[in-house]
Amino acid sequence: MRNYKFIISGIIIALFVALVSFEFGYKKGSDENLSFAAEKALSSVVNIFISNRGINRNRNAVGSGVIFSKEGHIVTNTHILNNASSVFVEFNDGELTEAILIGADKYSDIAVLKINGFEDLNPIESAESNNIKVGDEVLAIGNPFGVGKTVTSGIISATGRDYGNPYLELLQTDAAINPGNSGGALLNEKGNLIGINSSIYSKTGTYSGIGFAIPSEKVIQVASELIKFGKVRNSWIGDFQVRQIRLNLDNNLMPALSIIKIDNKTNLKNPLEMNAISEGDIILKINELPATWNNLTNALKLTLPGDEILFEIYGKDSNKEVLVKTTASS
Repeated sequence: MRNYKFIISGIIIALFVALVSFEFGYKKGSDENLSFAAEKALSSVVNIFISNRGINRNRNAVGSGVIFSKEGHIVTNTHILNNASSVFVEFNDGELTEAILIGADKYSDIAVLKINGFEDLNPIESAESNNIKVGDEVLAIGNPFGVGKTVTSGIISATGRDYGNPYLELLQTDAAINPGNSGGALLNEKGNLIGINSSIYSKTGTYSGIGFAIPSEKVIQVASELIKFGKVRNSWIGDFQVRQIRLNLDNNLMPALSIIKIDNKTNLKNPLEMNAISEGDIILKINELPATWNNLTNALKLTLPGDEILFEIYGKDSNKEVLVKTTASS
């Protein structure tokens, strides 16, 4: 019996040691991974300055940017470029160069700058932000308060946030983000871009543990449009008119949109009619949101040509869901 007790005690001790070793190794490995992630991405993040009097006078640090392509495209936030007559990009080694504005989209808050004459740029690697989960470790890189390149860490606190814009489905993080971080990178544990830091929730204007980032899919989508066309093209689903109504469903008045007219004056095929949506139909939901005029127009503003919009159409017997693929407006 004593032998059995000795064996059992040995097993318990071995399991305890293994557990402690695992925890220590995991934490150590995690720290090393974050260090690697930061080192990997630091050279892909730049500081953004604006000036009204040229490169040598009155340069103000206003935010951050991310190197998007080897051709010299820099992605940042539109709001930090307001009232700028000149924009400058600063690299890790302190080198400063003037950038030109390729395009800016106020609805997504994404802007693209361009610098020339650099052959050794390190574009940031992107990851799919759709795979991000609450609790995932993240890093934020930017230039808070103009003090210089800074790395902070935290987790994803929430996804799909609509802080000021329900169609961007922002990522929320508790990584420290302050004024100057706007336009900087939010990274996963591998050092890949999952978002562009854009705003904070704070009563003081400084870090309060709630920051927001534009997901990488939307960043890539909008930036690619700006680079190719200089603007984000408007999505088109047909020329039509709607009237806001309230529909009584199960003794509840629900907002809805009644399609009162579909115009076929253009030569383009009408996406609505191509999907069997016609005059007299009633829209109950748009992308699973209530069918209101604001939700309809916002969906079109932040949907790029080729994307789909989900409509729920009212029917007396049963409702139907229709995916309408948008095209570029003429």
